[in-house]
Amino acid sequence: MTDRVVLALTGADRIDFLQGLVTNNVTRAESNLVYAALLTPQGKYLSDFFIRNEPDRILIDVAASHAAALLQRLTMYRLRADVQIAQTGIIVSCGTGPAPDGALCDPRHDALGWRHYGAQDISDQTDWDALRVAHLIPQTGVELHPETYILEAGFERLHGVDFRKGCFVGQEIVARMKHKTTLRKGLVRVTVDGTVQPGDEIASGERVAGTVHTVAGQQAIAYLRYDRASDLRTTGARLVVHPGDIPGNA
Repeated sequence: MTDRVVLALTGADRIDFLQGLVTNNVTRAESNLVYAALLTPQGKYLSDFFIRNEPDRILIDVAASHAAALLQRLTMYRLRADVQIAQTGIIVSCGTGPAPDGALCDPRHDALGWRHYGAQDISDQTDWDALRVAHLIPQTGVELHPETYILEAGFERLHGVDFRKGCFVGQEIVARMKHKTTLRKGLVRVTVDGTVQPGDEIASGERVAGTVHTVAGQQAIAYLRYDRASDLRTTGARLVVHPGDIPGNA
């Protein structure tokens, strides 16, 4: 998994520092991985990552494309806290076959297998796009981008947000979406009759309904307005939504 970077946080204040910023409970990462995100104050996505709490440091496993920005943002928030943040040379491996010694379960979904942190890449040959589409797992930089609200991306289902942990950046917006509104848009799985490409606009009748993201065979992940979930098409295909992906549907 050469597209991942591992950051290390050290210093006496590292747990309290990170706990006040990210969407999930850092204290649960002592024996397991924790999936979390850092948001803007307006509640929009900045980056998602895995947290591993070791005896003398916290490791953050983040997409290489977002590592520099995450490091910069964490450094900005550090102020006078006793926290040091640095990039490590640890290599992230992932797989769905037999787990190697020291591997940890991916906390998002049982089907996503294990993650391992070491000196070499021991990843297996899993078709990750097909697996993500099958289980509606958003990807950094694809379904997860600067306009994303994490509840629309399924973070509650993916164990990526804890509403009881206390404050985090963007919490007010996330809590309002959870408790005071009904989600009207979000990620869904669609079956494709024809040919689609990532980025294709989805129409419902004469109205724009959403956008195609990851495609795997005749299935895809799409961002969709739920009230426009029928009679869907792109320029090259017709689409049918998996009914269980729309809130309130069986």
